[in-house]
Amino acid sequence: MLVYHKEYDEFLLRLREAGVVHVETRADGVAENEELQKLVSENNRYTRIIKSLEKLSPESKEVASSSEGVTEIIDRVEQMNSNMELLKQALVVAEKDYQTMTVWGEFDMSIVNKLRDNGYDLNFYQTTVKAFDERWYDLYNAVVIKQMSSRVYFVTLTKAGELPDIDAEMVKLPAMSLSQIDSEVERLHVEMKLLQEQQTSFAHQSLPVLRAAQKEKIHSIEFSKVAISGEKVTGDKLLLLQGWVPEDNKADVEKVLDECNTFYELRRVRRGENAPVKLKNNAFTRMYEVLTKMYGMPNGTDFDPTPIVAPFFSLFFAFCMGDAGYGLILILLGFILKKKLGKNMAGMMNLVITLGIFTTVIGAFLGTFFGISLINSDIPQEFKKFIFAGNIELFGSVYDKQMILALVIGIVHISIAMTVKAINSTVFYGFKDSLSAWGWWLLVVGSAVVGSLSFLSVIPADVSKWAFVIIGSLAAIGIYLLNNLRRNVFVNIGAGLWDTYNMASGLLGDILSYIRLFALGLAGGMLGQTFNSLAMMVVDGTENSEWSLLGWIGFGLIIIVGHTLNIAMSCLSAFVHPLRLTFVEYFKNAGYEGKGVEYKPFK
Repeated sequence: MLVYHKEYDEFLLRLREAGVVHVETRADGVAENEELQKLVSENNRYTRIIKSLEKLSPESKEVASSSEGVTEIIDRVEQMNSNMELLKQALVVAEKDYQTMTVWGEFDMSIVNKLRDNGYDLNFYQTTVKAFDERWYDLYNAVVIKQMSSRVYFVTLTKAGELPDIDAEMVKLPAMSLSQIDSEVERLHVEMKLLQEQQTSFAHQSLPVLRAAQKEKIHSIEFSKVAISGEKVTGDKLLLLQGWVPEDNKADVEKVLDECNTFYELRRVRRGENAPVKLKNNAFTRMYEVLTKMYGMPNGTDFDPTPIVAPFFSLFFAFCMGDAGYGLILILLGFILKKKLGKNMAGMMNLVITLGIFTTVIGAFLGTFFGISLINSDIPQEFKKFIFAGNIELFGSVYDKQMILALVIGIVHISIAMTVKAINSTVFYGFKDSLSAWGWWLLVVGSAVVGSLSFLSVIPADVSKWAFVIIGSLAAIGIYLLNNLRRNVFVNIGAGLWDTYNMASGLLGDILSYIRLFALGLAGGMLGQTFNSLAMMVVDGTENSEWSLLGWIGFGLIIIVGHTLNIAMSCLSAFVHPLRLTFVEYFKNAGYEGKGVEYKPFK
């Protein structure tokens, strides 16, 4: 877009009204522009003030239409915050002085001063019981005021200027008496309470105004960032601006540009250009876009990983939680918070509810409900048929079924990753440049499929043997000979050997990483069982006695506190470790880099 400099600001306003163009802004624009720096600094100040007020009045959600008096509001808030800090500091000092004076008790400090005026010094000391010398009674008129544990607090009365030669720490007392300090502490508490009430009332009134003002400030910042991104050409008369628009909105932009009589060139994205990315997913998958954005957006040569991330992250989370009862708690918590936190957090709470549903189903499948093993409980036998628990014998050894399931899930997950990598490479670079990716896919995925069919006796041993030979031969051609058709064959062999080393050293470790799904679920289940056992021990220990009621109270406290703690720790691990399996094991084997730019239209 080429715009005449006198029409530039008006043109940007029209472009912002359209609200669909992602403008290429300058990365160094903020640092070079003093006006923009000032706007950013003011916005940071708004953010700091708003956060401090939201702590006092979190329920103020309405938005005001006027931003009048914003400067006065901010100045007053900062003054009240400063006064509160001064009161807090004074209270810390007063409480410390009070603790110091409680040892010596109530007395009038003016008496000490009168003694000094009449030629005597009353000094205050503390030392250990062992270090206290009884000769100080006669030498320095020592009087023990208090003995606490291994410490002795005492005073000496000597003539002015004659400092006692004793091995003890001299104590410097506050200028006020104990009762005066107590009154000061009470006064500071009252002042702090009054000031806090003023802050809360003021926050409720001023938050809407500040939020509206910050919204305008953010608009000004975004407008300025775009404004300074125009590149001056033909002297200073014309400004060149570049951006991106989704194809669906092409007609809207053309209409605005034609109405503004602006010269422009509109073309499709070219291969290699890092155009901004706008994700398009269904309602279920859209909840997991936040995970994709945490890692990085796909670029022009990547598929959106979210449709694969969504079901597997949910499965991993549920496997790590591993308890149907905890899943029900998450569902309940999601609905409560969704109603309480409002529309802004609705999407996140929907994700919590969804993860709770997955956890409930998978937890029931794994056979755990609030730490109770369902397979050993009194539930009907027909339900126990659906519980996947116990041991299985493989290759002459006994393994836990859930551990084997975790490894199988890992193999499937990595196989899907390698399939995505091969297809992605073919779509964006062509089949000829993807032979290495297909070779590794054939070797790993093909071998896994043939091995599984052979293990399940679907195909005989002789067939599987020849299938492995054929898969290995075809894979070797793609990996070692045709991995890059534009290179020398010996270079290709060397590159293939290097890929083999990386794959051999990493693939086994990647698959074994999925054991964490089994281990975390097992740890959470065992901890839940431990809390249940402790609670029952309290009940059993007080049964048939006058303490039976207290026993049941203890039972309730242990169950509530224990399972709450277990849910919190399980949720943390069930979020972090599936995220690691996604970001490391899956993205690495899928070739996903996440170096794309998110589509953020100027609006």
